[in-house]
Amino acid sequence: MTEMTMPESSELRGEAAGVPYVALPPDKIVKDAPLVVIWHLASPPRSETAMAAALPLRGLGAWRVYLGLPMLGSRLPEGGLEEFFRLFREDMMLNVFEPATRQALDELPAALAALRKRLRVGDGPLGLVGGSMGAWVAQNALANTDLAVSAVALVSPAIRATSVVARYERLWDFRYPWNARSRAAADRLDFVARAAEIAERDVATLLVVGALDDEEGFVEPAEELRQLLARRSPARTSLVRIPGMGHPLAKEPGLEPAPQTAHASQVDALVVDWLRRHLTGSRRVSPARDHDRDMTFGT
Repeated sequence: MTEMTMPESSELRGEAAGVPYVALPPDKIVKDAPLVVIWHLASPPRSETAMAAALPLRGLGAWRVYLGLPMLGSRLPEGGLEEFFRLFREDMMLNVFEPATRQALDELPAALAALRKRLRVGDGPLGLVGGSMGAWVAQNALANTDLAVSAVALVSPAIRATSVVARYERLWDFRYPWNARSRAAADRLDFVARAAEIAERDVATLLVVGALDDEEGFVEPAEELRQLLARRSPARTSLVRIPGMGHPLAKEPGLEPAPQTAHASQVDALVVDWLRRHLTGSRRVSPARDHDRDMTFGT
């Protein structure tokens, strides 16, 4: 097999079928190397470049490709973040959550095909990583496509739309005006209710949440999803709570690359470990380590 050594700091930027991306290579590039596709958060880091800085996933032995979400990063609406937040406050379900995640899913097959050709990875193993709203895209990819995914990591994940909306209702002291369209969209973005669709894919699934994140909005749905997935595959399902971490993985405004925070570094290490074991095969799976756990990192 032909090998080419390349420093992992050598990042590539471009568009794949119209989707902006940042690609970080493995230190040794081989044909059919594993590929990890990563979607950023709507909170910081809220761009493909910022996500690559927050979770570089170095030492994994795989290409890591960070895709920009519609309406964020380099695809912010005219008016920038201010306009994004206006649309979000006006109707977060129908202006942001539903259209952005649907478009990201629709774009994925063509973008992935273009990336596999451009990076010369062929049909090598595929992993998915999604943060917050980006986690919805990863879950949608499992439930709605036939992509051969080996492992997924969901970080500060949006899992159940009604729980996420309720979080903002509490935060902003308002009542979201639900209607038939928004409820139908929320049903499509309820992966507690749709857990069986993910479970039948039998994909090794890591969930990482901040212990200080909103309990009802993010932590409880993550725990419910873990329990449902673990019924089928307990040794390949894990939930980790990081003490002291909230929802974001970077500081505001989160559009540009920034130094990695301590909590992002902890998340990065967890995701790399998970993908090594379940995607690149660098480590054997240890069932004793794949249970719901709280993790304390140093002092």
